Amino acid sequence: MPEAAPVGPPPEPRRISRKASGADAVFENTSRVVGATVLVITGGVGLFLAWQAVPTLRHYGFSFFTESQWSPETDVLGIAAVLTGTISVALVAMVFAVPLALATALYISEYAPPKIQSTLVSMIDLMAAVPSIVYGLWGFFLVMPYAGDFAVFLQQYLGWIPLFRVNTVSDSGAIVIADPHAAVTDATRYISSSFCAGIAVAMMVMPMACAVMRQVFSQTPPGEKEAALALGSTRWGMIRSVVLPFGRGGIIGGTMLGLGRALGETIAVLLILSPEFVMKPRFLEVGGSTVSVLIAGRFGEASASQLSALLAAGFVLFVITLGVNTLAAMVVARSRSGAGAEA
Repeated sequence: MPEAAPVGPPPEPRRISRKASGADAVFENTSRVVGATVLVITGGVGLFLAWQAVPTLRHYGFSFFTESQWSPETDVLGIAAVLTGTISVALVAMVFAVPLALATALYISEYAPPKIQSTLVSMIDLMAAVPSIVYGLWGFFLVMPYAGDFAVFLQQYLGWIPLFRVNTVSDSGAIVIADPHAAVTDATRYISSSFCAGIAVAMMVMPMACAVMRQVFSQTPPGEKEAALALGSTRWGMIRSVVLPFGRGGIIGGTMLGLGRALGETIAVLLILSPEFVMKPRFLEVGGSTVSVLIAGRFGEASASQLSALLAAGFVLFVITLGVNTLAAMVVARSRSGAGAEA
């Protein structure tokens, strides 16, 4: 006869623990500590700059953001001019860097032979490791003379647009428009400008933007690419209809990450840009300054009150850069899932 089933409560299912153990626990806790440390350091820097900026903002008020002069001798301090210069240099850099980064990323991911793709990726990454002073020297001695000639060309054919005009001061002290068609062009009016500095910064920004774009392009579903080619599309047609829509978030995110880097660049701009505390919306004109250049140039000789003002300017730059990078990181994180691809 068959044995009777044991009488009693059924066995309880074994609990599955989601708690990491062993090497996984070490990695999880280490990552948590490192992430928390980064947040604490970033928050500490922001709080320190904000605390140091309080005396300056209390003394000058809102005029600290609207005044363009930086004259500690007369107790007139403001960052309107350096903020304008910061934005001008960054925008010029992005105009040159974004097309180069996009074209390079597309070539590496879609056109380059597989044998040289890794080499090209390494070369782009090595460009990001070059010290900024090297880019500054390169821009000062090699790029700036040719950039000045190109600035003359831009004023000759686009001078009817106010943005491309170059003003100069006559012997009588009046402000007149420089003549790009003169028999002998005054080259000193077209060098050491935001335009020249922006070209040097563009070469520093391009590798970062290219790396983000290339990484997102490489995640394009191969099935969609093959389907476009199977329907008779050319390679460029496939890129335009599949790769670029899928990588739209990466393009935006890479551009914004590069913009965050361009806003805070110091040494290269300090070597090229002629310091002048005047609001210059026309980027071809000689002279100007940025927030980072102001801090680097005045920090060593600053008094206690001026040091507080410099830290206040640094706090403004910190907030702008942090906001741009945070927004860029959010866009890049969304693009990894292909959220930017169209159905």
